[in-house]
Amino acid sequence: MAEHTTKYVFVTGGVLSGLGKGITAASIGNLLKARGLKVNLQKCDPYLNVDAGILNPREHGECFVTKDGAETDLDLGHYERFVDEEMTSSSSLMSGRVLKKLIEDERAGKFEGDDVQIIPHLTGAIQEWINKAGNGFDVHIVEIGGTVGDYESLSFIEAIREMGIKVGLNNCLYVHVVYLPYLAASHETKTKPAQNSVRELRGLGIIPDILVCRSDLAPSKSAINKLSLFSGVSVESIVSLPNAKSIYSVPLALEDSGIADVMAKKIGFKTLKPDLKDWREVVKKATASYPKKVSIGFVAKYMDNTDAYMSVFEAIKSAAWNNGVDCTIEWVDASKLEKAGYEVVKTLEKFDGIVVPGGFGQRGLEGKIQAAQYALNNKKPYLGLCLGLQMAVIAAARHAGIVDANSFELDPLSDNLVIITMDGQADKLMTGGTMRLGNYECHLTPGSLAAKLYGTLDIVERHRHRGECNNTYRDQYEKWGIKVSGLNLENNLVEIIEGIDHPFFLASQFHPEFKSRPNRPHPMFNGFIKAMVD
Repeated sequence: MAEHTTKYVFVTGGVLSGLGKGITAASIGNLLKARGLKVNLQKCDPYLNVDAGILNPREHGECFVTKDGAETDLDLGHYERFVDEEMTSSSSLMSGRVLKKLIEDERAGKFEGDDVQIIPHLTGAIQEWINKAGNGFDVHIVEIGGTVGDYESLSFIEAIREMGIKVGLNNCLYVHVVYLPYLAASHETKTKPAQNSVRELRGLGIIPDILVCRSDLAPSKSAINKLSLFSGVSVESIVSLPNAKSIYSVPLALEDSGIADVMAKKIGFKTLKPDLKDWREVVKKATASYPKKVSIGFVAKYMDNTDAYMSVFEAIKSAAWNNGVDCTIEWVDASKLEKAGYEVVKTLEKFDGIVVPGGFGQRGLEGKIQAAQYALNNKKPYLGLCLGLQMAVIAAARHAGIVDANSFELDPLSDNLVIITMDGQADKLMTGGTMRLGNYECHLTPGSLAAKLYGTLDIVERHRHRGECNNTYRDQYEKWGIKVSGLNLENNLVEIIEGIDHPFFLASQFHPEFKSRPNRPHPMFNGFIKAMVD
């Protein structure tokens, strides 16, 4: 764009939560980037938390970590996977973060005696965060968490309403995601909930430009016409998004509906013809069936909650379809594995591979150690992520005869803490934003499995942990059947361990899942899948 002016796309939601605002925002970003625009995304969450670091994963999903160490909502993972760009801390804004800064400014006298109010001070601060995040981009897409009408969301809704006035409505686009329920008894799609949601939004001063209608089944043309009539949004500006076989199909559904061109026209984007060849190939792979089959035992404590491990699941699926493999992931309750008399072997032997993901707290740790020990002893492909590395080291030590080998989380008084608290972390166990977070360098051992998978010796990966391998025990690793194959040289910190004389036993202190992409699976996940089919 010759004369740079950032355009803003604001994505809100109504009727109910969990409709897919994040996927919608990410898909819009995908399509606009495919048209040659420089795109950024941002999630504005109404929670009074400062960040997502201590939110319950069972309720809110995984904590996604950016390259600069921000603990964020899982939607940032969708953003990165859909636009293939690395987000930063500026892409995540929670109410607590804004309020904390506002109060700090007030205490420092920066308001010079003025009373501090929701309008204009809080809304103005939100706009400053949005403007800063969008600076330098052609398009800045902002997702507002929650649903229209929530009390806690009102400040964000008001802030983006005011932005439409300040930057000009020709530089803003308001996209509203709604739900169209289908009533089987009467065989009809009901538009009233969506109508009410639009009315609520209009009552707050925002007239939506685009309606994205989520539904279980594709709504009829008459239903869309009715929604257009009662919402005041033209038919051409309403797009239907019924349930898809893969989330990666959503950008193509939006593109094929023509809504991206409608958006470009409404806001005056100067765009190129979209290049979606590579993305169509991703969707083709993601929705295909393959003759090769593998099953994975996913040893976790948040059972049947895919959101809590969203990036891990997406990384596994990406590696599977890029290797032409149908992959079944089955939950294994870590808490049950640790119970006396539980048939661990019978539970795990049916799987082609085992994954132990990251996590915190004592619950299920002994079960995860059991899973790692089984995989190590039985030559079963094993992938350990963060906590999965720590449990693997303990498993190897115990198998070698150090029966009280332990972690600072499980038994801080153990005489053999092979996993300890990192320097400077001991007094921060209950505070947020203080762990080892974000990108750190790692040097791989030449000839190691890790080096072969990466195809290089120096890598950068994202972290989120307080514990580390106790270097006092490192000279014993080979006796235990494992070896160090990745180190952070600056801190002499173990980053990767792998099994000796094992087809695939690999674990990392970092979280490789955060850097995996649907069209470019992470080397560790890619190698894990290959090990199960070779």
